[in-house]
Amino acid sequence: MEVSAENESPLPSNDMKALFSLYSSYLYNRIRTLFPHSINYNNSLLSKVANIYGYSGRGRRKTCLPLPLPPVAAAALPDRSSGVITEAHRIFHVLEDIIEHTLQNLRSIQKNLGFWQFKAESSDNQKAYFMICERGPYAFMSGSVKLIRDCLADGSGMKNLYSSASSHISERIHVLTSLRYFLATFLAEVYMEVDRMGEDLVKDLEKSFPSLLVAINDIFLKLEASIGHFHANRQSGSSVDGSFSLPLMFTKLPAVNQEGSQWTDCETRDAINLIYENLHRLNSYLSVLVSKHCKPKKVTLYWMQYSCGALGISFCSMWILRHSKLMGSSDIDNWIREGKDSTISFWKDHVEQPIFSIRDELFETFRKRQKGVMEREEVQLTADSLHRMLLAFSEQTVGKKFPENASDQEMLEIVMTRYEKELMHPIQGLVGGELGRSLLIQVQKLKLDIEEAMLELDQILRANEINFAILAALPAFFLSLVLAMLVRAWFKKDTRAEGKGRVARIQRRILLVEIERAFVKLQSCEDQGLEKDAQCMYGLALYFLDSLHCAVERHAKATGEWICLRKDIVDLAKPGFQTEHKISIVSRMERMYDCLLPSSRRQ
Repeated sequence: MEVSAENESPLPSNDMKALFSLYSSYLYNRIRTLFPHSINYNNSLLSKVANIYGYSGRGRRKTCLPLPLPPVAAAALPDRSSGVITEAHRIFHVLEDIIEHTLQNLRSIQKNLGFWQFKAESSDNQKAYFMICERGPYAFMSGSVKLIRDCLADGSGMKNLYSSASSHISERIHVLTSLRYFLATFLAEVYMEVDRMGEDLVKDLEKSFPSLLVAINDIFLKLEASIGHFHANRQSGSSVDGSFSLPLMFTKLPAVNQEGSQWTDCETRDAINLIYENLHRLNSYLSVLVSKHCKPKKVTLYWMQYSCGALGISFCSMWILRHSKLMGSSDIDNWIREGKDSTISFWKDHVEQPIFSIRDELFETFRKRQKGVMEREEVQLTADSLHRMLLAFSEQTVGKKFPENASDQEMLEIVMTRYEKELMHPIQGLVGGELGRSLLIQVQKLKLDIEEAMLELDQILRANEINFAILAALPAFFLSLVLAMLVRAWFKKDTRAEGKGRVARIQRRILLVEIERAFVKLQSCEDQGLEKDAQCMYGLALYFLDSLHCAVERHAKATGEWICLRKDIVDLAKPGFQTEHKISIVSRMERMYDCLLPSSRRQ
């Protein structure tokens, strides 16, 4: 293994970790070869090797696509936690680890590839902004200096920046797309090989698993050839790979009794350990290569915002320090006291008092009703007094007897007629006429009208006391609503497909779209005879099916549809099913399962 580095800059930390991992595993393999194969290996050897390479069962994912084995073979597999596991059964755990780590690498590649594809669809100005302002302080300084120099030289600064940004993004898209192609093809080949030998494994496991081990090792060697060819082609033209060369070299399975009917336990353990070593080499190689083409970290993307925030916090800290007791100032204490008083006043005016008003209105209705009855009785007394005054005045003026139920309006007309007549001679009317009496009757009528108006106004105000209390409590209500929404958004965090909200449902439906698109492209590649491309599409479909399997399990179990949904996912992953049938299954899943329906269509 040759490692070349530029003298200007040291290797990144990720590269050093990967190199250390590779050379430590190489040193371990060299030491292990010094011991003869005839020693008595104990049953914990494989677990120790797995722990060294990070493949212990403690850090395994919660779910993963099951192996495409017949039901009889799948049911016969012992659990990893059980102490009695034959060497022959360990091959199935090796296959699970291969598929699991391949899916993890695909997930990392897909995540970074999505970022660069999003950047590739941006405008030229957004790409230029990314190259200058979202790659860290060093890129900001060097990019700004180069931009100014080019603009002063020939005025082509922005044009060169646009070209550099497009080249920077397209190069990473090309590398990550190629790696995804190779890994998806590798995943599909492993999955198809296990499916092809499933029946043989059921019939005679001890006899068939050596052939499966050899086939898996050949798939590793094919992957090495593909990646090595791609890496060699990019060594000359890549600005990223040129600074660090990390060749991928898998160890070939030794030709020990490969044509025989059965391997010894020692040969089986050696073959399994060799496959784990190759898997570890693959992970180390991909971790280095992907780290060179991965998206910038969040701190790097938003370094300007974080710097401005840190600068603002520094100024605020200095300002607070200047007004604190440390500098002999009591401003902060005064502000805290004023804030406390304002908070207490707000609480009393907009929370406590409105709530007490609503409580009084709801629980003291009977008392207020009695008070209203008393007020209506007072108004009725005034009305009866006016009626008697009008009746006596009318009988004396007209000179005839009026009935008790005579209309007040009719008698009031008599009073007004007499009042107008007396006004012709006011002094005579005041001394010996009825002018003073008619004035008193009008005053009584005015008193009755005022009392009736006040009673109606009081009834209106009482009817709207709850409304006034609610109106006073609206500021506190809206503030509580905003805080509740913020807390809900903080705890829910349903942006991933495993969440419960609308965004999580959209993510799960996007996975369905990706699965359907992969199967459609798979059918197209099969029709055109493109075998490698078809295997890649099948591997991508397996990756999206695994993501969907993880995302919907908890929700489907809650709705009782997990058994049927899992069977559909397993059927979609089987290599032997027709592609047209798989597309129809995807369409049915989108319509039938509650955890995959859009939020607007839920009942």
